[in-house]
Amino acid sequence: MTSPAQFRPRRSCLYMPGANPRALEKAKSLAADMLILDLEDAVAPEAKAEARQVILGAVSERAYGNREVVIRINGLDTQWGHDDLTMAVSAAPDGVLVPKVTSGEQVQAIDNALSDAGAPAELGLWVMIEMPLAILNIQEIAAAAGTTRLAGFVMGTNDLAKEFNAVATADRFAFQVPLALALAAARAYGLVAIDGVYNDIKDEAGLVAECEQGRVLGFDGKTLIHPAQLESTNRIFSPDPDDVSHAEAIIAAFQDAENQGKGVIKVNGKMVELLHLEQAKRLVAINAAIQAAN
Repeated sequence: MTSPAQFRPRRSCLYMPGANPRALEKAKSLAADMLILDLEDAVAPEAKAEARQVILGAVSERAYGNREVVIRINGLDTQWGHDDLTMAVSAAPDGVLVPKVTSGEQVQAIDNALSDAGAPAELGLWVMIEMPLAILNIQEIAAAAGTTRLAGFVMGTNDLAKEFNAVATADRFAFQVPLALALAAARAYGLVAIDGVYNDIKDEAGLVAECEQGRVLGFDGKTLIHPAQLESTNRIFSPDPDDVSHAEAIIAAFQDAENQGKGVIKVNGKMVELLHLEQAKRLVAINAAIQAAN
C-alpha cells in the first residue's frame, strides 16, 4: 500500500511575489500545500536582482514548515535565468519551476543546468505548460521524466489564452483539449498535474466551479494568486470523507482471508475490482498525507 510519505498534497499551490518580503513572511502561516515564490511574472525587470536575494534569504531560513517550497525562475533564455537558477540551487527549495517549456530537449537542458549548479537529485523540476508548442510536444516533454528530475506540470492558462487568441469563458471550453492532453501525458509518465489560476479574486462561486471542474478532469490541485482562494481550493481537492470510508472498506475487504485471490468482490453493495483497490489505496494515502500535514 502507498504510504503517506510517498504522497505529498498539492491541492493549493499559491504564487507569492518574490520582491515582497512581507508576503513571503505571511506565507509562513498560510494553509497552502505548495508555495511558488515567483521571480518571473510577479517581478519587474529592475527588481529581479533584489527579489533573488529576498527569496534566497526567505528559503534559507527553513521556516515554511510542511509547505512545499518551489521557486519559479525566469527562462534560461532570458538575461536573468541562469542567475535565478544558481540562486535557487543554493537556496535548496523543494523544487524549481521553469516557464514556457516547449520540448523534451529543453527539459533535459534545464536538468543538466541544475546538475552543473550542484543541485541534488531530489530537487524537483516543474515546468509551465503555457505555449502552443508545449501542447504539440506534450508527450516528449512528459517522457523526459525518465531521464531527468521532472516532477510535474503547472498549467499556465493565462498565457495559453494569449497565445491561442482564445476567449476565457466560464466553462473554459477553449482549453479543454490542452488541459486534457497535458493530463494524459502527465498520467502516462507518472507526473503531477496542477491546474491554472483563477483570476477573479472576489468571485468565490467562479473559483469553486473551476476547482470542481479541475478535480473532475483529474488535476491534483490548482495554482492560486491570493490567500483568499485557499480555503475553497483545499476543500474541493481534498478527498470526500464518505469516499475515504468506502476506500478503507475496499482495502479491508480485499485483505479478508475469504477474498484472497479474488479479482472481483462486493463491498457496500457494489461490485469492485482490483483496479478499484489500487484507487482506494491511493485515496487513503492522499487523505493520510493531508491529515499528517495539518
